[in-house]
Amino acid sequence: MKLTNYGHSCFAVETAGKTLVFDPYITPNPLAASVAFDQIVADAMLISHGHDDHIADAISLAKQTGATVVSNFEIITWLSKQGLEKTHPMNLGGSWTFDFGQVKYVTAQHSSQLPDGSNGGNPGGFVVSNAEGSFYFAGDTALTLDMTLIAEEFDLKFAVLPIGDNFTMGAADAVRAAKLLKCSTVVGVHYDTFPWIKIDHAAARETFAAAGMTLHLPAIGTSLDL
Repeated sequence: MKLTNYGHSCFAVETAGKTLVFDPYITPNPLAASVAFDQIVADAMLISHGHDDHIADAISLAKQTGATVVSNFEIITWLSKQGLEKTHPMNLGGSWTFDFGQVKYVTAQHSSQLPDGSNGGNPGGFVVSNAEGSFYFAGDTALTLDMTLIAEEFDLKFAVLPIGDNFTMGAADAVRAAKLLKCSTVVGVHYDTFPWIKIDHAAARETFAAAGMTLHLPAIGTSLDL
């Protein structure tokens, strides 16, 4: 699987011949100014919750790419009212098999409000599984024991975890999360974009290394094979 970082919590994963984009927030992000938005391709777009820094580019990117948008019922209802037709609603605990594999929508401990102030439903994360393996995107979340349930069901190749602290887990809690998930390879997201979530990259990597884990912090616009 190939992961490309688009900044903040937005990234793409190429798997099973398809490209999945998560939590599209690119054009409002000054740190992602180098990303060529009009060249992004996506077969599916998965949105963890309704906050603007996870959904700002959802409508424009969906129209540009023709991607099927997957999220909770409330977000899909809202996006449908904005004119999107290729959508798939889910809710916590549910699974669905798409042409790129199975998606399970799992618990996240956070909040969710859409950009216009309407109800964003329950925040969540996603586990994607296919013949190439399984990976977990936690969305914005606190550390939660629900992560042990993911480890019981899935053998994760990697986990994408927020590490910026203040609004989500910081690096120390992300290490604890990785232990609950039984996953030693982590890609960090949700850091540096705003003053409240700026991190010390070296210190974060060392926190993971001290636990025998690897933390990837790919530069925006770069890719890595996982």
